[in-house]
Amino acid sequence: MATLSTMRQQLPSLKELTAHYVRHRPQIQRLITASFVLYVVGTSYNSFIRPGSATGPSRSSRRSKKDGADGRPARVEVDAVFYARLKRLCRIVIPSIRSKEALLLAMHSAFLVFRTVLSLYVADLDGKIVSSLVRAQTVPFLWNILRWLLVAIPATYTNSMLGFIQNKLAIAYRTRLTEAVMDQYLGKDAKDEAKVFYKMSNLDDRIKNPDQMITVDINRFSTSLAAIYGNVAKPVLDVILYNYQLSRNVGAEGLVLLTIGVQASAALLRALTPPFGNYAATEAALSGQLRHSHSRLVEASEEVAFYGGEQVEKYIIERDYFALVKHINRVLRMRVWHGIVEEGIIKWLWGSLGLCICAIPVFFKIPGITANDLGARTESFVTNRRLLLSASDAFGRVMYSYKELSELAGYTARVAQLFDTMTDVRQGKFDKQLVSSASIEENARVLKGRGTVTDGDDIEFTNVPIVSPNGDILVRSLSFHVKPGARSLLADRADSRSFHKGCGKSSLFRILGGLWPVYGGSVRKPPAEDFTYIPQRPYLSLGTLRDQIIYPHSKAQMERRRMSDHDLYNILAVVGMEDIVEREGGWDVAKEWRDALSGGDKQRIAMARLFYHEPKYAILDECTSAVPLDLERIMFEHATSLGITLLTVSHRPSLWQYHHLILQYDGQGGYVFTELDAERRLALQEEKQLLEQKLLAVPKMKQRLAELKALREDRAQSPIVAAA
Repeated sequence: MATLSTMRQQLPSLKELTAHYVRHRPQIQRLITASFVLYVVGTSYNSFIRPGSATGPSRSSRRSKKDGADGRPARVEVDAVFYARLKRLCRIVIPSIRSKEALLLAMHSAFLVFRTVLSLYVADLDGKIVSSLVRAQTVPFLWNILRWLLVAIPATYTNSMLGFIQNKLAIAYRTRLTEAVMDQYLGKDAKDEAKVFYKMSNLDDRIKNPDQMITVDINRFSTSLAAIYGNVAKPVLDVILYNYQLSRNVGAEGLVLLTIGVQASAALLRALTPPFGNYAATEAALSGQLRHSHSRLVEASEEVAFYGGEQVEKYIIERDYFALVKHINRVLRMRVWHGIVEEGIIKWLWGSLGLCICAIPVFFKIPGITANDLGARTESFVTNRRLLLSASDAFGRVMYSYKELSELAGYTARVAQLFDTMTDVRQGKFDKQLVSSASIEENARVLKGRGTVTDGDDIEFTNVPIVSPNGDILVRSLSFHVKPGARSLLADRADSRSFHKGCGKSSLFRILGGLWPVYGGSVRKPPAEDFTYIPQRPYLSLGTLRDQIIYPHSKAQMERRRMSDHDLYNILAVVGMEDIVEREGGWDVAKEWRDALSGGDKQRIAMARLFYHEPKYAILDECTSAVPLDLERIMFEHATSLGITLLTVSHRPSLWQYHHLILQYDGQGGYVFTELDAERRLALQEEKQLLEQKLLAVPKMKQRLAELKALREDRAQSPIVAAA
């Protein structure tokens, strides 16, 4: 008992501890406040900057890999994958610390800090106005009202500038991203031969609607990225400054209690928050699919009209639309319940906790804080309540910003997918749905291979397989050689009445143009600038009549070539279209030329374009099918006189005389490459047609012969004939 009594005497009493605490309270207050600042900064960093574990992938990233492995779309969340993507995109939108975007961001940060300082000043001024009212002090009241009006000038300017700079940031981000995408999508200059815009649509299945991703998704990402900085940095700064000022007014002890309650409820709210980022990415994908369905209908409207497929297309569009609406309604229902829980916690629960904190100086005597009369207590309560409401609003915006960050993760995933796909396409890595025959071992071996492509003055294919984008092997091994000036014709076998679709004729040209990869063998061909390709349905760009002939040159490039409008007029005269200049209103008139010209006129414009550029090689793919035979003869003779080596796909025998070689497909994966004797071939063609006409008459002759035999038998059996 004596020992226990001695220990009790040695232990400090509660009164002594309280006295010790009061004596060292300023140092303890500073320690608590500094700890709070570090806690807020560390929590924000762990929540927004480093959500994943340092020792391994986060749970969401592991789930993303799992979802992507079994064919389902990867789940989009705020995880390490998102921040890696965002970091890569931020290097594009803010290329350096001296860039315009960095300057706008610095200005935005300065205005955010200034607005917070103004809010602290207004909170203190609000308390003084109410205090002067309670004390019935007229002059201080009017003076505080004047200060209130004066502070409105910088406050309104600051708020307007924040919105202005945020919009400027969004435009700047979008401009940077669009320029980067265009450099990848269409090439930085004319020497870029990657043709990503073609290969993404024809050789790869990952992105069905690049037009929407370039226009809509990049815009959404830029707007969200510009807003997320203010929605994250400003609330975090407000939480620190407001709570620091609040701790000076009510003591850091109340701040500790408030932080514990807020963090517990925030953890509950975060656990109940749905993955809105994943939903945003899904909504963007469904919107793109709906837009793609409408685009397909516009592109194939003629075919759909002929087949009478309106109801089928209507079903497809309605299916995509209702899938989008179903997803939006599902998200809206989640937002309703999430909004109820969120507002209940952030507005009402945190508000009640805040009122209790504001009442501490009223019911408890705190060292260093004096509030003797009613006016002082009212001023203190109003100021603290204003600070608390601002701090609560700031913390609520921090919580809301996590939802906005989740939506940003969805937009980031879409834009990052666009860049990743373009990078893979540039490197020759394609993800395409293949035909069933591609799984055969021999065909799979061909698809895994890669050939070589070299530049030269002639065209030579050596053991090159012709493979379509879906893995269908059209020709297993093609070899031929075309020298400059040796015009070649591509055709079907001689006994074919029509062209075989997909037997490799146009596929060969796509390899020559660098559009399709080479899966084996070796290809030697001239550079792309020495080729001109003219399809059956020529492309007419937006621009003037002059632009249609000199495309893709500009007027300045035409003048550098020492070409004038008079020279273009002479070219039009060759194709029999010299009257179009006067008919359409001059060289500088701009129209939608694909609607203004007929099919034959479009093909004539395309041939005029060929005569303007005068390339070494021209690929003509049924480009004169709507042109009269006499004009076709003039065109080919003029091309021959210009020294253009022609590679022609056509079934017109009238063109044989303008070619030296023929590459003939049999439609079964085989071919014949040989010299073309036009006269002998025409003679054989005429003989063939004559024999075919005679063969067509054989059934009629057999029928007539049978009739004559039957008539003879009838006469032989007649009584009159027998009697005679």
